[in-house]
Amino acid sequence: MTAPRQSPARQAVVPVFLPFRGCPVRCVFCAQDVQTGLVHTGLADARQHQPATGQAAGMQAANGQPSIPQAGKSIEEILNNTRQNLRQRYETGQPPAELAFYGGTFTALPEHELAACLSMAREAMGRGWISTFRCSTRPDRVDAAVLERLRDAGCGVVELGVQSFADRALAASRRGYTGATALEACAAVLAAGLKLGVQLLPGMPGHTPGDFADDVPAALAAGAHMLRFYPCLVLEGTGLAAMWREGSYAPWPLEATLDALAQGWLAAMRAGVPVIRMGLAPEEGLAEAVLAGPVDGELGGRVKGRALLLAVREALTASAARQKWLEENGFALCLPRAVQGFFWGARGELRAAWAALGLRAVAFEEQTQPQILLISSRP
Repeated sequence: MTAPRQSPARQAVVPVFLPFRGCPVRCVFCAQDVQTGLVHTGLADARQHQPATGQAAGMQAANGQPSIPQAGKSIEEILNNTRQNLRQRYETGQPPAELAFYGGTFTALPEHELAACLSMAREAMGRGWISTFRCSTRPDRVDAAVLERLRDAGCGVVELGVQSFADRALAASRRGYTGATALEACAAVLAAGLKLGVQLLPGMPGHTPGDFADDVPAALAAGAHMLRFYPCLVLEGTGLAAMWREGSYAPWPLEATLDALAQGWLAAMRAGVPVIRMGLAPEEGLAEAVLAGPVDGELGGRVKGRALLLAVREALTASAARQKWLEENGFALCLPRAVQGFFWGARGELRAAWAALGLRAVAFEEQTQPQILLISSRP
C-alpha cells in the first residue's frame, strides 16, 4: 500500500489571467471571469453576454457562445502589471517564480498578443525574475510549430484543457474535437520536449462517472506529468446555466463526485503523477455565481481521505483469508503525518467507515512508510 508523502516546497507561481482571449467559442460551462475573480475588477464583462448557439468560429461542430477576446484591459496593460509584480518580488529578495498564463486559449492568441507574452516571458527570465513559464490551451489549438515556439521561449509546461477523452461527452459539451484529437495533442506536447498537464472536467454534459474512470488512466497513459480535476459547476452567465434551468442538464451529486475523484486521485498517486488542483479556486465572486453542482470548500481533503480509505480497504481485502482475520481481530495503521489532516475526513465523516473496516489504532509519524499492522486477539 502507498500513501501520499509530504510534498517539497513548490516554486511560487505568478498567474497572468487572460480570460476568453484566443478562444474560438465560449464553452457552455465556462465563466472565466468569475473563475479567476476578474468579474470584480472590471477586467471582464462576460457575464453580461447571454448564451448564443450556432457560432462556428472556424471549428468543426463547435457551436457555443462567442468568445470575448478584448474584454477589459489590453494585453499591454496586463503584461505591464505583471512586470511590476515580478520586479517587486525580485527587489524584495524573493526567488525566481514560475509565470503561468491561464484562461483563454494561449496558443490561439492573436499574433501580436502571443508575441507580446513570449517577449515578456523572455525578458523576465533574462532579468532573473522567473525561471520558466507555463500556459494552458485547447487540444485542437496546438501543433509542432507553436509548441516549438513556446519551448524556445522558455516554456516548461503546457496544460491541455482536455476535459474528457470520451467522444460522447465532448460532443454533448460542444467542444469541437474528439478524444483522438486530445490524445494527438498530448503526444505533440511531449514530442516538443515539454511537460504535459491534463485538465479534466468530471460531470460535464454527457459525462458519466464511468467516463471519468476511463479518462484518468487515459491521461496517465498519454504521459501526463500532472493532472487537474475540476468538477463541473453550473455558473451564472453560462450556456450550462440555461441548460440547467430548462432541465436538460443536471450536475453530479457531491457524494458521487467525491467517490469518482477519490478513484481518480488514487490512480494518479499510484502512477506517481500529482493532482495539482481539485475544484475551482475560491475567487471573489465565485460563490454567488454557482447555481448548482458539487461545490465544496474542503473538496481536496475529502477526496484524499476517501482515496486513502479505499487504498487500505483494497490492501486488506485482497484475500478472503485476510478479510476473515480482520473481522475477528482488526488492524492498526502507521502513516506519514502528511495524511493526518484528511485521514478522518471532514468533521470526522470517515470515522465510522474506518471502524467498520476494523481499524483499532492509528499513529502518524514524520518520516515513515505506510504500514498496516494486523492485530491478533490471541495470547
